[in-house]
Amino acid sequence: METSSVAEELGVSEEAVDLFRSSDAIDLHIESFVWRRIFGYDLNRSHRGGVFGRLFFGHADFPTARQVGLGGATWVISTNPARSAGGRRRAFEKNLGVLRTLLREAPGVRHVRTAAELRAARAAGDHAAFIGIQGGNALDDGIDALELLADRSVLRVTLLHLTSSRLGATSAPGASRSAGLTDFGRAYVERLNELRVGVDLAHISRPGFFDAVEVHDKTLPLFVTHTGLAGVYEHWRNITDEQLARVADSGGTVGVMMHSAFLGRRGVTAATVVDHLQHIVETVGEDHASIGTDYDGLIVPPRDLPGIWALPRLVQEMLDRRWSEPRIRKILGGNALRTIEALRG
Repeated sequence: METSSVAEELGVSEEAVDLFRSSDAIDLHIESFVWRRIFGYDLNRSHRGGVFGRLFFGHADFPTARQVGLGGATWVISTNPARSAGGRRRAFEKNLGVLRTLLREAPGVRHVRTAAELRAARAAGDHAAFIGIQGGNALDDGIDALELLADRSVLRVTLLHLTSSRLGATSAPGASRSAGLTDFGRAYVERLNELRVGVDLAHISRPGFFDAVEVHDKTLPLFVTHTGLAGVYEHWRNITDEQLARVADSGGTVGVMMHSAFLGRRGVTAATVVDHLQHIVETVGEDHASIGTDYDGLIVPPRDLPGIWALPRLVQEMLDRRWSEPRIRKILGGNALRTIEALRG
């Protein structure tokens, strides 16, 4: 679509649309693939909401990513904790094959593993798709299971999801949130480091977070791909300033998500999302703030951010706060790309 048409549709300036499109924006966490597994959600068809409007799904797909100018994203394979350890591993292997095939066959989409490959994809006009795992218990039937990641097809692993596992404790209610990583979980982090697979500390209990920091290779960056900031809104899902500082110390980045319940008590909008980004900037600097929407992750996004097509509204909010163009470019994609490059090159 023409810049003017997009700007008119979203109620933003052409400057905001052009800045978004020229920044090679990177979304650190998109969950849409889970709906393809559940009921055949077509990632190669444009969606603008689902049967429930903006609720739960209908947020992201490959054609819309290309149309809006989303330069790259991590498309995630989530783990079903109800399966046996062997069943989780087999399901992951199957789903990895399915997702790689989808990416290979999608027009204008390229599966990438490194920052260099992302740049090549963008030079060719393609959307650059990384693959991630949500729930390290996909491969927890032994450290040897992580050899499946040796080819670097997977960029990063979110260690814990909404349930505790053999690796350690989740931050979710109902868990023993005073617990941290297990010995196996620590060994798991060390092996991911050796394989140059990113360690993502979204969803982990706060003690587990610091356990992971302790054993993590200090020469590699950490990720928290999709979260809110407790300094803006205290919530079990959000990270504290101390956690934020540890990610910044590693040279890593923190992606702010789009689930309204984690961002504020009520009236959450694009401005609220930018409040969380601003807290990162004011606390540890502008080099550690990113976007990790969690679109299609059974979330309720802000009314004015119903899907990836609306992301230029974030840019307009940043411009309205008189943020510099270099800062905005860092947050949209530069910080994520720098972190990926430090991990993989």
